[in-house]
Amino acid sequence: MKIIVPVKRVVDYNVKVRVRSDGAGVDLGNVKMSMNPFDEIAVEEAVRLKEKGVATEVVAVSCGAAQCQETLRTAMAIGADRGILVQTDAELQPLAVAKLLKALVDREQPSLIILGKQAIDDDANQTAQMLAALAELPQATFASKVDLAGDRVDVTREVDGGLETLSLSIPAVITTDLRLNEPRYVTLPNIMKAKKKPLDTVKPGDLGVDVAPRLKTLKVAEPAGRKAGVKVADVAALVEKLKNEAKVI
Repeated sequence: MKIIVPVKRVVDYNVKVRVRSDGAGVDLGNVKMSMNPFDEIAVEEAVRLKEKGVATEVVAVSCGAAQCQETLRTAMAIGADRGILVQTDAELQPLAVAKLLKALVDREQPSLIILGKQAIDDDANQTAQMLAALAELPQATFASKVDLAGDRVDVTREVDGGLETLSLSIPAVITTDLRLNEPRYVTLPNIMKAKKKPLDTVKPGDLGVDVAPRLKTLKVAEPAGRKAGVKVADVAALVEKLKNEAKVI
């Protein structure tokens, strides 16, 4: 059984994001980049399935600039067997990424595609769903538990009312939530081993995919500053402020 895990290079979650002075986007100059945290959970889950003997190969895939090789090497240090980089300097939007992944799914024929539920830079939460639609595969989002048995996979997901378990035939698309697992610490020996693992590079044109943006960003702006809170003496004062100042009641 082969598992494909797409990983995205994003601004590290510990970095305070700054908007560029011209409002055209986020300032990426001298900013630490790392693997999207939800994708790291996806890689960890795929590697655990391999360690259980359920999967035989884990393939990490990334789409973007040449620097995405670093992200793929991190995935391979966690335990992925090889990497594929779809290299392009173009702005990649969710639909374009889904089309690239669909082309790779057709080529690699995996049994599972495990993705992070969303990227922390655009928070789109669209790529996996688009991929499932394009590839005509069953999908289960926001997985908190994954169990493979034969030609089916049971996915437990958190919903508003509690937990929901879906049983899917494979191949299938799964997206990971925070509670699925805790990614392992990447050790130096594994980092060194990852440097020797195969990493293939292809272009979008090689896959027959047009990645031209369909959407245009008009402006990026920081959220407005919040006013300081105030203490009130009693419930009556609170109601008065909510009614006359905040005007929410």
